[in-house]
Amino acid sequence: QVQLEESGGGLVQAGGSLRLSCAVSGRTFSSYTMGWFRQAPGKERVLVSAKGWSGDNTYYTYYAGSVKGRFTISRDNANDTVFLQMISLKPEDTAVYYCAADTRIATIPSRWAYWGQGTQVTVST
Repeated sequence: QVQLEESGGGLVQAGGSLRLSCAVSGRTFSSYTMGWFRQAPGKERVLVSAKGWSGDNTYYTYYAGSVKGRFTISRDNANDTVFLQMISLKPEDTAVYYCAADTRIATIPSRWAYWGQGTQVTVST
Protein backbone atom coordinates (compact mmCIF):
# COMPACT_ATOMS: atom_id res chain seq x y z
CA GLN A 1 0.00 0.00 0.00
CA VAL A 2 1.24 3.47 -0.92
CA GLN A 3 0.21 6.59 0.96
CA LEU A 4 0.53 10.09 -0.48
CA GLU A 5 0.09 13.33 1.40
CA GLU A 6 0.15 16.73 -0.28
CA SER A 7 0.94 20.04 1.34
CA GLY A 8 1.78 23.57 0.31
CA GLY A 9 -1.46 24.80 -1.19
CA GLY A 10 -2.97 28.14 -0.31
CA LEU A 11 -4.12 31.52 -1.52
CA VAL A 12 -1.78 33.58 -3.68
CA GLN A 13 -2.12 36.62 -5.88
CA ALA A 14 -1.76 36.36 -9.63
CA GLY A 15 1.90 36.37 -10.55
CA GLY A 16 2.88 34.75 -7.29
CA SER A 17 4.46 31.40 -6.55
CA LEU A 18 3.72 28.28 -4.55
CA ARG A 19 5.52 25.01 -4.03
CA LEU A 20 3.49 21.87 -3.50
CA SER A 21 4.97 18.85 -1.78
CA CYS A 22 3.86 15.25 -1.78
CA ALA A 23 5.29 12.87 0.78
CA VAL A 24 5.12 9.21 -0.20
CA SER A 25 5.26 6.22 2.10
CA GLY A 26 4.69 2.51 1.88
CA ARG A 27 6.78 1.34 -1.07
CA THR A 28 10.01 2.05 -2.89
CA PHE A 29 9.48 5.63 -3.98
CA SER A 30 12.16 5.71 -6.65
CA SER A 31 10.47 2.96 -8.65
CA TYR A 32 7.23 4.90 -9.04
CA THR A 33 6.19 7.40 -11.62
CA MET A 34 4.83 10.49 -9.88
CA GLY A 35 2.30 12.93 -11.20
CA TRP A 36 0.39 16.05 -10.31
CA PHE A 37 -3.20 16.46 -11.41
CA ARG A 38 -5.58 19.33 -10.84
CA GLN A 39 -9.32 19.65 -10.81
CA ALA A 40 -11.15 22.94 -11.02
CA PRO A 41 -14.80 23.23 -9.93
CA GLY A 42 -17.09 21.66 -12.49
CA LYS A 43 -14.21 20.37 -14.60
CA GLU A 44 -12.45 17.08 -15.10
CA ARG A 45 -9.27 16.13 -13.34
CA VAL A 46 -6.33 16.72 -15.67
CA LEU A 47 -2.65 15.82 -15.63
CA VAL A 48 -0.48 18.85 -15.01
CA SER A 49 2.95 17.27 -14.76
CA ALA A 50 4.58 13.91 -14.25
CA LYS A 51 8.04 12.49 -13.90
CA GLY A 52 8.84 8.86 -14.45
CA TRP A 53 8.47 6.03 -16.89
CA SER A 54 6.40 6.13 -20.04
CA GLY A 55 4.83 3.17 -21.78
CA ASP A 56 7.89 2.66 -23.99
CA ASN A 57 10.17 2.47 -20.93
CA THR A 58 11.53 5.94 -21.47
CA TYR A 59 12.13 8.05 -18.37
CA TYR A 60 10.94 11.56 -18.99
CA THR A 61 9.11 14.59 -17.70
CA TYR A 62 5.69 15.69 -18.86
CA TYR A 63 4.08 19.12 -18.62
CA ALA A 64 0.68 20.17 -19.81
CA GLY A 65 0.87 22.96 -22.34
CA SER A 66 -0.92 25.37 -20.05
CA VAL A 67 1.80 25.16 -17.39
CA LYS A 68 4.94 24.59 -19.45
CA GLY A 69 7.58 27.13 -18.54
CA ARG A 70 5.83 28.05 -15.28
CA PHE A 71 5.67 24.78 -13.33
CA THR A 72 8.57 22.50 -12.47
CA ILE A 73 8.27 18.98 -11.11
CA SER A 74 11.12 17.52 -9.12
CA ARG A 75 11.76 14.45 -7.03
CA ASP A 76 13.78 13.90 -3.89
CA ASN A 77 14.23 10.14 -3.92
CA ALA A 78 16.25 10.24 -0.70
CA ASN A 79 13.28 11.69 1.17
CA ASP A 80 10.45 10.09 -0.81
CA THR A 81 9.00 13.42 -1.82
CA VAL A 82 7.88 14.98 -5.08
CA PHE A 83 7.49 18.72 -5.56
CA LEU A 84 5.64 21.00 -7.92
CA GLN A 85 7.13 24.47 -8.07
CA MET A 86 4.63 26.91 -9.55
CA ILE A 87 5.53 30.43 -10.62
CA SER A 88 3.72 33.18 -12.49
CA LEU A 89 0.45 31.80 -11.22
CA LYS A 90 -2.76 32.76 -12.97
CA PRO A 91 -6.36 32.72 -11.76
CA GLU A 92 -7.02 29.83 -14.14
CA ASP A 93 -4.55 27.75 -12.14
CA THR A 94 -7.06 27.72 -9.29
CA ALA A 95 -7.94 24.10 -8.52
CA VAL A 96 -7.48 21.25 -6.12
CA TYR A 97 -4.10 19.72 -6.85
CA TYR A 98 -3.63 16.00 -6.40
CA CYS A 99 -0.48 13.94 -6.19
CA ALA A 100 -0.62 10.51 -7.83
CA ALA A 101 1.65 7.50 -8.19
CA ASP A 102 1.79 4.55 -10.54
CA THR A 103 4.26 2.60 -12.62
CA ARG A 104 3.79 4.53 -15.88
CA ILE A 105 2.81 8.01 -16.98
CA ALA A 106 -0.77 8.27 -18.20
CA THR A 107 -2.95 11.29 -18.84
CA ILE A 108 -6.09 9.45 -17.79
CA PRO A 109 -6.69 9.67 -14.02
CA SER A 110 -8.15 6.17 -13.79
CA ARG A 111 -4.80 4.76 -14.91
CA TRP A 112 -3.14 5.95 -11.69
CA ALA A 113 -3.36 3.61 -8.71
CA TYR A 114 -2.53 5.84 -5.78
CA TRP A 115 -3.76 9.30 -4.84
CA GLY A 116 -3.35 11.91 -2.20
CA GLN A 117 -6.25 13.77 -0.65
CA GLY A 118 -5.59 16.96 -2.59
CA THR A 119 -4.56 20.48 -1.67
CA GLN A 120 -6.39 23.66 -2.67
CA VAL A 121 -4.60 26.29 -4.71
CA THR A 122 -6.43 29.59 -5.17
CA VAL A 123 -5.01 32.36 -7.32
CA SER A 124 -6.68 35.73 -6.89
CA THR A 125 -6.69 38.59 -9.37
